[in-house]
Amino acid sequence: MTDEFKEPNENIFDSGVSKAERFAKGKAIRNTTPRAIHREWKSAKDRQDPVAILINTSVGRVESLLPIRYSRMMESPFSFYRGSAAIMAADLARTQNTGIELQLCGDCHLMNFGGFATPERKLVFDINDFDETLPGPWEWDLKRLATSFTIAGRWKNFSSKICKEAAWLVADSYKRHMLEYSKLSALQIWYAHIDLADLIELGRDDEIKQFQKKRLKKAAEYTAHEKEFAKLTYQQGKRARIKDEPPLIYHLTGEEEENMLGQAEAIHQKYIKSLSEDKRILLNRYSVHDIVIKVVGVGSVGTLCGISLLMSSTGEPIFLQFKEARQSVLEPHLKTKSIYKHQGERIVMGQKLMQSASDMFLGWTDGESGKFFYIRQLRDAKVKPVLEVMKAKNLMDYAKACGWVLARAHARSGDASLLSGYIGKNDDFTNAIADFAVLYANQNEVDYKKMLEAIKTGRLPIPMER
Repeated sequence: MTDEFKEPNENIFDSGVSKAERFAKGKAIRNTTPRAIHREWKSAKDRQDPVAILINTSVGRVESLLPIRYSRMMESPFSFYRGSAAIMAADLARTQNTGIELQLCGDCHLMNFGGFATPERKLVFDINDFDETLPGPWEWDLKRLATSFTIAGRWKNFSSKICKEAAWLVADSYKRHMLEYSKLSALQIWYAHIDLADLIELGRDDEIKQFQKKRLKKAAEYTAHEKEFAKLTYQQGKRARIKDEPPLIYHLTGEEEENMLGQAEAIHQKYIKSLSEDKRILLNRYSVHDIVIKVVGVGSVGTLCGISLLMSSTGEPIFLQFKEARQSVLEPHLKTKSIYKHQGERIVMGQKLMQSASDMFLGWTDGESGKFFYIRQLRDAKVKPVLEVMKAKNLMDYAKACGWVLARAHARSGDASLLSGYIGKNDDFTNAIADFAVLYANQNEVDYKKMLEAIKTGRLPIPMER
């Protein structure tokens, strides 16, 4: 069904070499790539126009949704950052790295982490977006994540010291936990997960802890499909239909709807074939009942995404979310190209490799138009970060948690001993990442202003005011 995962570089995990030897090899890399070099960022004279990159990444998207994409990005420098992974990928490709590669999230910012239910109904904290996943330089994920905390802190009007410290804590947590994972066996790393309830208990703010515990209790009690059915559907005769909420949720009309429904069953069967046999048996008891288009996220706006309602013969619902899978923004900047011809398969396999547990219905398919898709459950006890209520110490706690998760995710496909040997135990590397985060947050603000100017001049469209 799929090619076996292949690690793309010479620093692959070698079970015949001791942990101490791999640690020493990582330490030796400092001679050619000093840790202090990771603080460097300066915009090159021939740096590509960020607005041109945005326009280029909009090619092939649903044109009528592009104004929504840009209007969401213009809300703040942080919103812009969430939608500009392609810009940063081009910039990171110009920075020096150690040559150590592993599976990357590819769009590793703080809003792409959260809590969700495993197939065993445990609530864990993990990375939850893998649209851009590919093997690549490990530093890229860490730099993007750390920078996101500095930018988010500025959005919250926290002091410069706090904004930089949040980025520092991401790198420090990554360093400390990578050292811990370097002492574990590969199997122990594979079993490792971060329990959401335990993570909440580590927080220092009692008010926020109570807020999060209430959200956790609600998520644990959440029987997604039945509750979503009552919220999202209405009866049209004997048939359940998903409610339209234009412009964010809507049915196609006329010939477009007929074509989509006509292809739906064939596309659904291709998807089922990507699943394990037990899940195929389960989903074969359901059939496609209705499909709508849904606008999601910031960076994904304009890609073809939607919700499909499946119904069993006895009327039980399952909601699945399908999402268009496009080429990763990382791929043009990597020497090693993806081993997957199917972009949906690339995302699914990367997600399974990095997450401690993945959605039981995670799979891929493609349509007659040649577009690739991946599919998962619409919602499954998800607990998203709420930046609006975070105080400075909450942001710090969250930075530590995200750094921990990223270390665990990287340790699954990478060599924790090699990485830990390079990073070391002092603050040299951590300080460098924090410095980079501040410099790139400044660059992000410059690029954000360029986007606003492009909107003002009509180069980028936004919705017409009513």
